[in-house]
Amino acid sequence: MEKYSFIAKMPNDPGALHSAAAVITREQGNINRVQFDQRIDPRTVFFEVTCPVESYARIEEGLAELGYLQDTLRPLHVLKFSLHLPHQPGSLYDFLKHITSSRANISYIDFDDRGRHPDRVTLTLSVEESAAAERLLDILKSRYRIEILEYDTTGKKLDDTVFYLRLAQQIREIIGDSEDPFLFSFLGDINHAVQELMNLGEDPKKIFESFLLTGRTLTGTTGNRFFADIQTIPVAPDLTLHCIQPPCGGSIFLMESPADGYTMIDTGYGIYTRDIATLLDDLVPGWDHRISDLIITHADADHCGAGGAYDVPARLHPGTLEIIRAANRAYGSRSEASVLEEIYTTMINLFSRFNPPGQVAPFSTDPLGERAGFPVIGIVDIGRYRFEVLEGLGGHLHGQVYLYCRDIGVLFPADTVINFGHLTSDRAAYNTLAVILVTSVNVDSDVAKQERHRLLSLARESPCSYTGGRESCLLCCGHGPVSILSGSDLVPFGEIRHYSPRG
Repeated sequence: MEKYSFIAKMPNDPGALHSAAAVITREQGNINRVQFDQRIDPRTVFFEVTCPVESYARIEEGLAELGYLQDTLRPLHVLKFSLHLPHQPGSLYDFLKHITSSRANISYIDFDDRGRHPDRVTLTLSVEESAAAERLLDILKSRYRIEILEYDTTGKKLDDTVFYLRLAQQIREIIGDSEDPFLFSFLGDINHAVQELMNLGEDPKKIFESFLLTGRTLTGTTGNRFFADIQTIPVAPDLTLHCIQPPCGGSIFLMESPADGYTMIDTGYGIYTRDIATLLDDLVPGWDHRISDLIITHADADHCGAGGAYDVPARLHPGTLEIIRAANRAYGSRSEASVLEEIYTTMINLFSRFNPPGQVAPFSTDPLGERAGFPVIGIVDIGRYRFEVLEGLGGHLHGQVYLYCRDIGVLFPADTVINFGHLTSDRAAYNTLAVILVTSVNVDSDVAKQERHRLLSLARESPCSYTGGRESCLLCCGHGPVSILSGSDLVPFGEIRHYSPRG
């Protein structure tokens, strides 16, 4: 028994859903999920069905015979016009026959013989084929005085009577042309997430907009619209830290050792690969020939999603590799069965051009010792300084690791410690989208709180020598600027420079 998805375009008639269910049942199918909400789209129903392999095609055929199967996501042609009707009985009826014969769908009509224009009817139509739209116009022009108000062949002017078709066109604008079967599957995933969140009391329009805004924000901050904030900090006489905050997602770190080259810690989103390369050409010319090591703290796309662009093996936790392979950020956690986490992973990987490491060198998970309640599972040499690899406890994500060097007082706490208070408003707004779509970015919030407390305590115990013995080590947070603790507050350390390819 396999699971299949169907999208049905259903008439608003009594018994329509029953007829579709009868086809599925007749072919030994079991309906695992069905979702329809007239407030979102008055005709579209999503089904997930478990059935024998040989039944799948017969269910499709049966739904198609009823006229229920949505089998294309081609843009509809939207035509809005006004025309003058003869003031005589049956004129509207005769006109509508032409509309019906062209298989056009009326989404708006306005006619009143007692109004300001008693002989004028205004309509908005959607037509599947451009040839049918052109034929209809030719027929109408030969019989009526007509004024074309709008003619859209891109699908951008579709209204909510075909909401999911319009959504498909909006997704195409983000990811480029995609085949219909892929979009059918992706629309089904989005619908499933919306169904889950609506059951939690969320507004469906806000959810759909959050999906689209995630993709639009990413694509809208590349190329000439890319920017970043940069900190360059000499953490030791022979070791320099560069922190790069791209427009969206996690920070990228480059540790520069004159003798040993560069160690990159986290890569940012794949969609920013070219932009980061251009930035690094300006910041540290020749960097691309001197990257000697790549370390990934965890499997979220904004931390490992450009790993495949670098020709060095990525050092990471085996759990990070498993999450990448499973395409589910909740893998290995108590939230593993979450529909929202799995669908969010699919969505963000797609929109951010996920390109994870192709070469990997997983850390051993055999503990070498313990630090602040975290197993020490490895040692990484960066320049002549030894960083302990601490295994996280699975609060933010299974397989997340932290890097810590007591000698110079530097800690990479990944996404367990984030300087939210010093994120720009745009970055904070983007981060909020993930919270809307998965309810929490941590797969186990209680454990994440424990980890954060332990890491901040560790930071207080080991001041950075470069900071003059201030009250904490340098915290290279997963998001936001490199910071130090001042009391209970995270405070950015050193100068922050703004970078833009426009200068």
